[in-house]
Amino acid sequence: MTATLLRRYPLLTIVLAQLFGTSLWFSVNGVGLSLSRELGVSEADLGRLTLTVQAGFIAGTLFMAISGLADRFRASRIFATACLAGALANAGFVLVADQWPLAITLRLLTGLCLAGIYPLGMKLVIGWTPRYTGAALAWLVGMLTLGTALPHLLRGASLGLAWEWALLGASVLAVLGGIGIFVLGDGTHLPPSSGKTRLLDGLAALREPRFRAVAGGYFGHCWELYALWTLTPFLVAHEVARLGAAEAWVPWLSFTVIALGLLGCVGGGQLSRRLGSLWVARRALAASGLICLAYPLMTWLPPGLLLTLLALWGLTVIADSPQFSALAAASAPRERVGSTLAVMNAVGFALTIPAISLTTILWELQGSWVLWWLLPGQILGLMALQPLHRQDPLASGDV
Repeated sequence: MTATLLRRYPLLTIVLAQLFGTSLWFSVNGVGLSLSRELGVSEADLGRLTLTVQAGFIAGTLFMAISGLADRFRASRIFATACLAGALANAGFVLVADQWPLAITLRLLTGLCLAGIYPLGMKLVIGWTPRYTGAALAWLVGMLTLGTALPHLLRGASLGLAWEWALLGASVLAVLGGIGIFVLGDGTHLPPSSGKTRLLDGLAALREPRFRAVAGGYFGHCWELYALWTLTPFLVAHEVARLGAAEAWVPWLSFTVIALGLLGCVGGGQLSRRLGSLWVARRALAASGLICLAYPLMTWLPPGLLLTLLALWGLTVIADSPQFSALAAASAPRERVGSTLAVMNAVGFALTIPAISLTTILWELQGSWVLWWLLPGQILGLMALQPLHRQDPLASGDV
């Protein structure tokens, strides 16, 4: 009965599981202020913990591409196993937060597990909802965004409790997400894999000019996205301090800024059905770039206006991501979709490491001016997309 109900609403099941599973990603960032106050964790230390998760995710996606795991085994089983293992690694951080080598190791393991959640979530969406992939993936990436913001919400809701409860809450959600996907199973709209997919097969799509252009846009987007999400609590805390408001507002406002990306993803997905994924991706990337350029120049404005601008940035910074995924999935070989997306994710997330490292290290010296280090991402991403034209079938509303 439960399985029948879940399969009646497969997209809802997948996106909720994605929300719960990806709450592990920034779980430590959500309690960053508490870690700073109780354990002496600095902004640079928090950046290192975030980088470790990114590195684990990259290693995991590369392993799946090299081994062919993403195309040789059922996506639902990989997703469920990754949720369980990630929940255990995340909960284990509570016990070793003051032991830096072990803390780093567990965040690395959490990143490895996330490689079985995010890319496999894409494959599950393609398998269950082949029509209007851009709109469907918009919900999936929207839930990734909300999952990223969720630790801030958990912390805001548990401010009267020890910080450990927020992390444990994320682990419980991840387990629930894994159970949902395990019961749902795989969709029927992907052909069976040959079982021979390897890293070189995943990279082969880069020889195609259209896929290479899409990947270039996605790489520019990745340079900006996770660095901004890492900096969001710092930017919010600065404006909260200017307002003279209580520090308790920081997690709530950080959640709001990041979670607004859900509306950007869903709204962009709806637009993609009429105007095409490429149209949405270009304009979202351009809008995000303009805000990135303007923000450091406008720090003289009242804090309320700066927070509003930051919220607008949170809305636009992720809106292009599902459209890039839809364009990539449409141009990848159907029997190698899993490995192709895994390779694209690995390269894109590798670019998040220098962006996060650079901005968190320079934050104390440059403040909001560090945001300009993100500008090359939007500029180069838009340049990469130039060869694509509206007449390209990948830009149609059916993607």
